[in-house]
Amino acid sequence: MSNEALEKLTTELGAAPPQSFAGLPPERLASLADALRRERESRASGLNQAAEEALKLVPALARGPVRRILFR
Repeated sequence: MSNEALEKLTTELGAAPPQSFAGLPPERLASLADALRRERESRASGLNQAAEEALKLVPALARGPVRRILFR
């Protein structure tokens, strides 16, 4: 495996990839790492939007303190 592609994939996975990935070309490993990063960013964005929508249910005067407690 390409060291750079392997390191990038390892970073995105948070662990070493399975040994079966050893046969993949570096381009595929980089593509997989990019896809994982994009998906993680998409989910984080969706969670942030959902949290902001949920804060609309909190009375206006309490939103600031609740936001600070939840999103330190």
